[in-house]
Amino acid sequence: MGQSNINLAALIGSRICHDLISPIGAINNGLELLGMAGGTPGPEIDLIQESVGNASARIRFFRIAFGASGDQMMGRAEVVSILDDLMDGGRLAVAWGPLDPQPRGDVRMVFLALQCLENAMPYGGRIEVSREDNMWLLHGEADKLNIDEPLWNILATRDAPPSLRPAQVQFALLPILADDGGRRVVTEMSETQIKLRF
Repeated sequence: MGQSNINLAALIGSRICHDLISPIGAINNGLELLGMAGGTPGPEIDLIQESVGNASARIRFFRIAFGASGDQMMGRAEVVSILDDLMDGGRLAVAWGPLDPQPRGDVRMVFLALQCLENAMPYGGRIEVSREDNMWLLHGEADKLNIDEPLWNILATRDAPPSLRPAQVQFALLPILADDGGRRVVTEMSETQIKLRF
C-alpha cells in the first residue's frame, strides 16, 4: 500500500470517527436529561448508558489509531483517559508509563500495537507501555496467550496476506507506519509474556 493510500485511509478513518462522535454524544446528553427530568432509572437505561460509553471510548481510540496523526502532541491525561474508558470493565489492563506529552503519530503506533497485543491476550492480562531512548516498549503479561504466528510474522515481513480480516488490520498498518518513521517492529514471546518494541 502506497503512502498516499495510507494517508487517504487515515483521513477516511478520521472523518468517520468525527461524524460518529457527535450523535453518540447527543445520545449521552439525552440520557442525562432523562435522569434530570426524574425519569425512572432501570436496566434498560443502564444498558443504553453502558453501550454509549463503550461506543464513545472505542471511537476516541479508533480516531487516534486509524485517523490522521498530524504533528500534534498528546498529553498523558488525554491518553490515560482514552485507555481507561476503553478498558473499563474489561479483562485487560493497560498502564501508560510516559509522563511527558508524546507525538500523536507515536501514540497512534502504540494504540495499533495495543490492538496486536489484545489479539494475543483474549483471556485478559496486563500491558505496560514505556518509552526509553526514543524506543517504545509494550510488555504484555497473561496467564495464557493465544499467538497466531502468521499474523505476528506480518510485523517483521510487512507482507500482509489477502486473507487478512478487518479485525487484524493493525498487524498490517503498524509495520508500515513504523518503517515510515525509520523504526522496526521487534517482538519477543514466551508462554505468558509478549514484548513489542519499535
